[in-house]
Amino acid sequence: MTMPGFFKYAFLLFLTSFASAMAWAQGDSGSSTTATTQTTTQTTTQTWYTEPWVWIVGGAVLILIIVALTRGNKGDSTGRTDRVTVTKTTSSESE
Repeated sequence: MTMPGFFKYAFLLFLTSFASAMAWAQGDSGSSTTATTQTTTQTTTQTWYTEPWVWIVGGAVLILIIVALTRGNKGDSTGRTDRVTVTKTTSSESE
């Protein structure tokens, strides 16, 4: 083995041994001393768009806007209808 190859393999051995030791240290020891802690915290934060009444009011406003836009000025008309007749006369001179 050459010297650079030796250092590469020695470093790899050290790294895998270190990772193995870290994984072993995190495992359950199985000893009789166990500690149990239980902490419960309840925090509720609600934003405005999670409330149902916001969606109901928003839907009603949207429907009112759509109705107002589609009606246009039909409420101002007096029931009168205007008709326009266009007559077009064409003539051509023949030889």
